Amino acid sequence: MNGPSGDARSAAVVSRDRKAERNETGDCGGGGPAQVAARARADAPAHGLPAAAESKNDTGASRAQAPSIYAALDLGTNNCRLLIAKPSRRGFLVIDAFSRIIRLGEGVLSSGRLSPTSMNRTLDALKVCAEKMKRRGVTRSRLIATEACRIAANSGEFIDAVERQTGLRIEIVTQETEAKLAVSGCASLIDRNCDWALVFDIGGGSSELIWLDLARLGRPWRRTLHDRIDVQACIGAWTSLPIGVVNLAERHGGRDVTLENYEAMVADVMAAAAPFEAQHRFGERIASRRAHFLGTSGTVTTISGIHLKLPVYERSRVDGCWLSARDVRNVSGELIGMTYAERVAQPCIGQERADLVLAGCAILEALLRIWPCQRLRVADRGLREGILATLMAEDGYEKRGQRQRNGKR
Repeated sequence: MNGPSGDARSAAVVSRDRKAERNETGDCGGGGPAQVAARARADAPAHGLPAAAESKNDTGASRAQAPSIYAALDLGTNNCRLLIAKPSRRGFLVIDAFSRIIRLGEGVLSSGRLSPTSMNRTLDALKVCAEKMKRRGVTRSRLIATEACRIAANSGEFIDAVERQTGLRIEIVTQETEAKLAVSGCASLIDRNCDWALVFDIGGGSSELIWLDLARLGRPWRRTLHDRIDVQACIGAWTSLPIGVVNLAERHGGRDVTLENYEAMVADVMAAAAPFEAQHRFGERIASRRAHFLGTSGTVTTISGIHLKLPVYERSRVDGCWLSARDVRNVSGELIGMTYAERVAQPCIGQERADLVLAGCAILEALLRIWPCQRLRVADRGLREGILATLMAEDGYEKRGQRQRNGKR
């Protein structure tokens, strides 16, 4: 650790999304090794190419001869996000990207079902994704759905409708798979001088928390391709809290937030995380050790953008930046003091996130109270990058990249 259709987005949000896509089309060290991908791979079924593209690939030349273009799609409770990339010597090069607020999980906590309106919004976004994948010649992909589809009674019907209307085959992944893919995608940002790191992903319907025991890697750290640590070797414990920005804002209100209902949100999250902490006692384990947070969610990227006073969101300035706990709380305090209209006017928030941002701040505040780390690193990368790392490792690009660096063909 984000609704109206894309046509209804404010000019500020549209500008930020387009800027974000431009920022994502550079060479990215997010490609990854087999060690990073191994645990997440165990849950992976057949991947989600449109049927026509998949059959063409199966009946044509071998994968080694076909263009190696990969796609990763994260269909969350709040957001639909796509990355399309090809392997490079450093990892992978992003060649296209897409992000749209769809609020698929709006109201699902109370009704238990995905609403027709939210499904239609999401289908519109997925049609754009399908067209991008077709235009870019994607040959291999993994398209996943998370918490909203995990808990909705009619998610199976929705997934079937998506395939009929777009050709995309979306899988609903487990909480464990989601957590491990997310941590794999941002592992290169972990501080090698620390003993512990909490990687978290604040989503729309759930929040994934993964404590990494970095001391297990020894000194110097055992590292994998692209100077990435083997995160699967050092997972201390993980959990998925059934609380995200959408359902927390629905429960407490997100438009007109007072200090009192902000504190009520924080209390809800602390109560949900209490059994995990009671079982593992990470507070005691990190007390005299070097530890930091690593957040992959829209909450932390938004807080970072506001802290940096960006006139428009810039991924290149946000991804990898460090914030102190005081920085985070200063931004949260500013946002609590704003009206809904003032939050809408913030260039790194916009209308579609203005009623959710304080719920995200409350979740982060709860984590800081339970585990008082003083440093937070911000990742504008995560689950999609983890998917791409997994797919490319499965296809042997780690070994090919190693041979190239050794001067072998």
